[in-house]
Amino acid sequence: MKIVADENIPLLMPLFESIGEVHTCAGRQMNADIVKDADILLVRSVTKVTRHLLEGSRVRFVGTATIGLDHIDVDYLKEAGIAFANAPACNANSVVEYVLSCLSFMSEYYQFKLEDRSVGIIGQGNVGSLLAKRLIKLGVKVKLNDPPRAKEDSETEYVSLDEALACDIISLHVPLVKDGDYPTLKLLGASVLEKITDRQILINTSRGEVIDEAALLQKLMASPAFPVVLDVWENEPQINTDLLERVTIGTPHIAGYSLDGKANGTEMIYQALCRFLGFPVRHKAAQFLAEAPLSKLAFTGQADPSWLINTAIRACYDVRSDHWRLRSALASAEDVGAEFDRLRREYPVRREFQNTKIQLKNLNSEVFNRVKNLGFRMKI
Repeated sequence: MKIVADENIPLLMPLFESIGEVHTCAGRQMNADIVKDADILLVRSVTKVTRHLLEGSRVRFVGTATIGLDHIDVDYLKEAGIAFANAPACNANSVVEYVLSCLSFMSEYYQFKLEDRSVGIIGQGNVGSLLAKRLIKLGVKVKLNDPPRAKEDSETEYVSLDEALACDIISLHVPLVKDGDYPTLKLLGASVLEKITDRQILINTSRGEVIDEAALLQKLMASPAFPVVLDVWENEPQINTDLLERVTIGTPHIAGYSLDGKANGTEMIYQALCRFLGFPVRHKAAQFLAEAPLSKLAFTGQADPSWLINTAIRACYDVRSDHWRLRSALASAEDVGAEFDRLRREYPVRREFQNTKIQLKNLNSEVFNRVKNLGFRMKI
């Protein structure tokens, strides 16, 4: 059995080599000639799985180690009788921790306490709902917007888009929907962006096309102090470098790129493939994960709670390192797209908060709970 896989899927050989012969290929180089004699195709988001790629091949199972399906022609797979699996929620925690790192930096840079700010979360899928739960546990006022879910969920309080956009911090977590009753393509166009002031913070970790980048660039040229965080971009990997130069934080679509999130996604498609083939599930991704580089942090009773929390977050992950890595790489790049892809392909190991134990000495229960609610393991 031949398995062709995107080389960016981690832990590939240990999990899959017992099933078949594994061949790897860079996602953007995947083509019909490479997959024509494959039985199994495993991808990440850069590989476009279409009729053109698969027609005439012997592929009978496609797995994507990602949450999103923008790159998959699901209708064609159904038509062709090709089994399919994705990895919903696999990297939701990674994206949430990315947002928390952004907010940690912003709170220090602009001198505010997060619990004194309101956060409008647009989109209540796996990521948006997890972010809401985490922020609520931290004592943050959260407003939720998701019209399709609001129609089905009468127990949760949802607000209008305008009300969510009026919050101090706006975080986008919607899928890319181009038509239908609730399209999200250019959801934040020029007229919507005009309503947002430069005293608010805008974060997008969903899809680049959700924001009209031309309108956003015009707004940033007129209001350069407007704080914007972009992890996703229109026309990836050929991103707009003029926009990159003007955002507060810009990263190469890596919010969900923690090693733990990648491992979760890989394990989920491995399990789905085993079920499809009728094979027993013999491995866990954790078997092949090295120990996290930061295992423990200890704080004394002299630690200021806000400083403690910001230190813990950014000791594990400081989003600014990814921002400067992207800015530096593209500043001298002859091929912007190639450099953007390289940064994703060669992304350094990033581990989630759960791998670090926090020891607190003589600190009250409120601080203990706040740190625990961030996702760290705790030790008194």
